[in-house]
Amino acid sequence: QVQLVESGGGLVQPGESLTLSCTASGIHSGFFSTNVVNWFRQAPGKEREQVARIGSVATIYADSVKGRFTISRDNGKNILYLQMRNLQPEDTAVYYCRVDNWDGTKWNMYWGQGTQVTVSS
Repeated sequence: QVQLVESGGGLVQPGESLTLSCTASGIHSGFFSTNVVNWFRQAPGKEREQVARIGSVATIYADSVKGRFTISRDNGKNILYLQMRNLQPEDTAVYYCRVDNWDGTKWNMYWGQGTQVTVSS
């Protein structure tokens, strides 16, 4: 059974940086490299939004984080990262990783439980 666990969230001041991690278990080696991987976030009172994605063709970012956030993965360790620089109060949210797996007949979406990021002075 696939399980994703995010970590690395916390309270930071505007302009500071954080790196989030998403660790997978119950999967085969190279799981992240053979599937679409994403970071989402959900701020209080708002809908969940996609922040970044590594797809089969391209890596994409939400306009609000371009140039500040970087998504990457360690395929050997099955860890997904989100490096966040120059954080601003509007980046405050619960951040989730998600893996999209095509099993030949349907998409399976696996979510982590989320990690809180708070940006405040």
